[in-house]
Amino acid sequence: MFLRRTTRTHKGKTYVNYQLVESVRTPKGPRQSTICSLGDLGPGPREEWARRARKLEQAVAGQGDLLERSDPEVDRVLEKAKAKHTADAQRTAQMPGLGSDDGGRITVDPKLITTELHREAGTVHVGYQFWRRIGLDEILEQQGLSKRTRQLACVITMNRLIHPVSENAMPGWIRRTALADILGRDFDDLAEDALYRVLDALHPHRVAIETALVERERSLFNLDPTIYLYDLTSTYFEGLAAANPKAQRGHTRDGRPDCKQVVIGLVVGRQGFPICHEVFAGNTQDVTTLETMLDRLAGRGCLTAGATIVMDRGMASAENILLLESRKLHYIIASRQTERDRWLASFADDVAFTQVIRQPSPTNPNQKKTRVDVQLVRSEGCNYILCRSEQRIEKDKAIREKHEQRLIADLEKLSKRIAGGKLTEAKKIDEAIGRLKERYPRVARFYEMSRDAKSKSFAYKKVDAKYRVAQQLDGTYLLKTDRADISADEGWRIYTLLSRAENAFRDMKSPLAERPIFHHLEHRVESHVFVCLLAFHLLVAIEKTLRDQGVHTSWATVRDALKTHQVSTVVLPTINGRCLRIRMAATPDPEVEDLYKQLHVSEKVITPIRSWSRVKCSG
Repeated sequence: MFLRRTTRTHKGKTYVNYQLVESVRTPKGPRQSTICSLGDLGPGPREEWARRARKLEQAVAGQGDLLERSDPEVDRVLEKAKAKHTADAQRTAQMPGLGSDDGGRITVDPKLITTELHREAGTVHVGYQFWRRIGLDEILEQQGLSKRTRQLACVITMNRLIHPVSENAMPGWIRRTALADILGRDFDDLAEDALYRVLDALHPHRVAIETALVERERSLFNLDPTIYLYDLTSTYFEGLAAANPKAQRGHTRDGRPDCKQVVIGLVVGRQGFPICHEVFAGNTQDVTTLETMLDRLAGRGCLTAGATIVMDRGMASAENILLLESRKLHYIIASRQTERDRWLASFADDVAFTQVIRQPSPTNPNQKKTRVDVQLVRSEGCNYILCRSEQRIEKDKAIREKHEQRLIADLEKLSKRIAGGKLTEAKKIDEAIGRLKERYPRVARFYEMSRDAKSKSFAYKKVDAKYRVAQQLDGTYLLKTDRADISADEGWRIYTLLSRAENAFRDMKSPLAERPIFHHLEHRVESHVFVCLLAFHLLVAIEKTLRDQGVHTSWATVRDALKTHQVSTVVLPTINGRCLRIRMAATPDPEVEDLYKQLHVSEKVITPIRSWSRVKCSG
């Protein structure tokens, strides 16, 4: 409740009027209702009338202060407000079909009953409840962000979680959902510029928000703080992105070498919850990012001595292993192909291997079980885990043959250029050969390439011995660890958790639509990735809650089921020509009702809002 000052000029004289106003919720969002007009309050300090406004609010609500003396001006205004409320009640009682003697019953013409303003509610209701459950609104408030900024940050995150679109299309999507009903805010005039300002407001607080969120989730879901899974991916741009120094061309995971990109590093915990992320330049090599990520984790207090870092072969280097050892961290890392080759004899020894059965993924219980043979060998102060998977044999063979076909095609093109005299300089020829070896490292090592400057010829041939070794190693991979307290089975199972980081990238790109990136400014790109990550926190929390209830399904499946639950306005025309509108949520389908119970979310989306229309309902 507050005072509103209005002025009106008549015949050169200005008249001042004060109104006592309160905010009320309506089917179209929050509105301001005038309780009574107070006239000109006359001279007096503004602070005094602010105090009186608070006292009026308490008096209207039936509260009083026994220690404070009566204020004649407040008593006068209060009597005026009570008179207005009495008049309103009398007018309501006189409305046809809603008299004081009928117990609130009305007589409705059933032929004219309709519904209107249907809005998708189930998805945003669940998303908002988890937004509150993991404490995001409280965390944003601690960073000094205003209520409006927090609400818009919420709706941006909801959009990423449910139906990702651009900032330009987002206001339209918001208005098609029940977010206005749930948040009690009118989004009719929301434009994309306000959403861009929210991205800018979030950017300087990303580290603090992420750190607080990790602490909240650890206590809420009892997460394991001893396993850190680190992986990288790339996300490409639409457009030149000339204003972003991080937008560079590099090794692409999206199959778009024609586009600039950024590289995203992500650390997730054992249960799949994100812990730390970083946006690197698009031409950053994977192996160079580990120190930065360890510094980020240590700076946030997330990393404890004795923890185990799990990484793929892209980070496998002697320098990184020394770095981990210097920080008293354990590691399980996939070795590179060249290091694996020297274990050919051990991979051929069937007796030393132990069989391990890999169970289906928690989110895909219909997945077939897979068998992997593992063997633990200690050599040169390290423990090596030799892994052999029958299911990977065909995959490795197919990948090698595909790369080999592409290499041979490019070798033929190079040969024709040299024979045709289009490439004659020895230096240029050597550079072309080097580029091919760099482009196809998996198969180029099986070929010998030579040139003859005098005869202008170029030749290549396959080294059969090396190729046979590669065939024998199909379906095998090598893990390296400094942990002496785990078996081959345990080490392999911990390494397979790395798939949760890969799943995180898969979810962030689809269905959260992190790629492609249309923002061109560096801070907007980082904010875009950050919002996708906030949405992923909600996604993981939802799926984890379902798994704890024995429900192994993905967010995409849950989202599609929740879309059927809606909020709408029921229009009840009375036989006397008046109209009662009730803004309420529909009764959820049994499937949606079960999901609400499994997610520990109330079925009550909003409190029903009733309003009478003074004009005849259109039938």
